[in-house]
Amino acid sequence: MNFWGYKRPDGKVGIRNHILILPASVCASDTTRIIANQVNGAITFNNQNGCSQPPKDLQLTVDVMSGFAANPNIYGTVVVSLGCENAQMDLLLKEISKRTNKPVKSLIIQEEGGTLKTIEKAVRYAKNLLAEASMLQKEEFPMSELIIATECGGSDTTSGLASNPAIGSLSDKIVDLGGTSILSETTELIGAEHILAKRAKNEAVKERIYEIIERYEESLELIGERVRDGNPSPGNKTGGLTTLEEKSLGCIHKGGTTTINEVYDYAKDVIEKGLVIMDTPGNDPSSIAGMVAGGAQIVVFSTGRGTPTGNPVAPVIKITGNRETYNKMEDNIDIDCSGFIYGEQTLDELGNILLKEVQEVASGKQTKAEQLGYMEIAIMRACNYV
Repeated sequence: MNFWGYKRPDGKVGIRNHILILPASVCASDTTRIIANQVNGAITFNNQNGCSQPPKDLQLTVDVMSGFAANPNIYGTVVVSLGCENAQMDLLLKEISKRTNKPVKSLIIQEEGGTLKTIEKAVRYAKNLLAEASMLQKEEFPMSELIIATECGGSDTTSGLASNPAIGSLSDKIVDLGGTSILSETTELIGAEHILAKRAKNEAVKERIYEIIERYEESLELIGERVRDGNPSPGNKTGGLTTLEEKSLGCIHKGGTTTINEVYDYAKDVIEKGLVIMDTPGNDPSSIAGMVAGGAQIVVFSTGRGTPTGNPVAPVIKITGNRETYNKMEDNIDIDCSGFIYGEQTLDELGNILLKEVQEVASGKQTKAEQLGYMEIAIMRACNYV
């Protein structure tokens, strides 16, 4: 089973051919928005961080920025900074160069002489990269080149009964084909960690599963908060979920049944094949950003209540096990998996449908989120601004 993608000089395979206009901080975000609006095929995002952050917190932001630039869906990047932020240009370029050898251009607003002079030069850089990218021909690659990110949001009782198990079936099939599947959302592994630990490849991976959960809970307790005070959300409760443990037991179905080979910290480069876990928040945009920064080319997202979530770098395929939600939000949701609940489809059949959809989206089919231009992101935080 193959798909059509773009070979990158670092050996990875992209399924989109974007030019990234990368804001190094919040102070550069409006400038990158103006630049991207003038170049067809360019993408950007609103970076609320990059400054007033202590080192551990800043590293999370830098890992996302460098990971986005290195993601295989990006042909080349134009980095724009203000000049005085914590995420200094030399630091950011160094981190990008550790992950990839793809084309990178950089501009510092304070050194270029202000916004308009920066925009004029950046647009020329981006258009030149776009011309180079347009010459690249698609090639056929095996599905083993794919890294899929799995996510659930706006969950209700159908998520754990149908859509998450359907993603689990897809995950097993991707692993069988030699690819990689990422299970995320550490807060929604709480209460189910002992089940995941039994599937760890070795003792080191088993210990890491417990470690990321304990670390996450302790980080909230340091400021006098508890995970369960914010999760499940009001929407989850309206959808029938009563406790975090109940939500977690539904969430982990996205990981299917295969061995867990590795546990990655947030936004770190995913190298291991097979099923892996990434330590991410339950917050959907920041969890997805971490996995895309880790190299995921495509996201498969389940929702019970419905959500419009997308991402600027990777296409997001949204599915639901709630037929009523699908009928209400067909403009946002790609696939209706409710047939499993009504006895009309098996999980294996739904897994095959999702695998076919992943193959088609990887080869160029647009998701509903791409058609609507949804590309908001968030980045995980370690602490407050300084």
